[in-house]
Amino acid sequence: MSGSDKTVWSLAIEEKRRLEIEREDDGSGATESSIIFVGSKNAGKTTIILRFLEREEPPKPTVALEYTYGRKQARGTNMAKSVAHIWELGGGTLLTKLLDSPINESTIRTATIAIVLDLSRPHELFLTLETLLKELRIRVNKALADLSTRDARTAEKMKKQAWKKYGEDHPDRDLLDLFPVPLIILGTKYDILQDFDSEKRKVISKMLRFIAHTNGAFLQFYSIKSTGLVSRGNALISSLVFGSSPSRVVQVDSSKPLLVPAGSDSLGSIGAPLLPSGDISRISARNPYELWKQSYTGFFPQEVSGMYSPVETIFLTL
Repeated sequence: MSGSDKTVWSLAIEEKRRLEIEREDDGSGATESSIIFVGSKNAGKTTIILRFLEREEPPKPTVALEYTYGRKQARGTNMAKSVAHIWELGGGTLLTKLLDSPINESTIRTATIAIVLDLSRPHELFLTLETLLKELRIRVNKALADLSTRDARTAEKMKKQAWKKYGEDHPDRDLLDLFPVPLIILGTKYDILQDFDSEKRKVISKMLRFIAHTNGAFLQFYSIKSTGLVSRGNALISSLVFGSSPSRVVQVDSSKPLLVPAGSDSLGSIGAPLLPSGDISRISARNPYELWKQSYTGFFPQEVSGMYSPVETIFLTL
């Protein structure tokens, strides 16, 4: 992506201003949005972005926070183009402090967040997801609080919008803690996961469905080796950043690649977590989240390889 001596943030601001001037000139109602990709190291975030932008170029390692953008002709116009600002955070969970740049009160109203997870590494999956969700919530909540000080109505509207996908009468309402902005959980390398034995696939799939459902996220599996899954991934991203028609397909069978739109799942459908044989007596969960965590880590003890700095690793092992 950018090779300029300028900072990523200054380049993004310059591009944003240029695009705003273009839209002022054409007088259109073209939209502007942003999407922030975070996730596991080497999970394929850059490749997902390149495929979405239809760029035929080899992916390069993401060093820190990188920026690019995509444009698409706005619906109902001949000339105007909607713009999606695209951010990618490298380093797994190491560089989450850089999220303060793309997630703030100015961008939060039209932001989407995509967490990209490497399905081929189940022993890092839960810890990566848990860490990123925590860091993202801190930043999203701060951005919303800042927005509320000058535009309380918009901030409240965003929270209500998140619940529209579930409805006032959803049976799980009291157990959900929805993200106030659209959230995607994208599991990559499905071509490797599909060769796992059926029990392991089921444990991974059920856990991800639970986390996605209780956070109000879209859940989808992805493989660069499958044209169909790449197309589904592109369609999901496009629906959130450009307002394209979303897919209404739901796939929850763990023997197939998951495709679960936000609001379409339920705890009753997900069922109870699987427990490793002999571990039932050691379960001491105080809430559903702890139960699912203990269940999953019973099958896949979590490793911190490369995710944290040496200091953070010391505290995690105490």
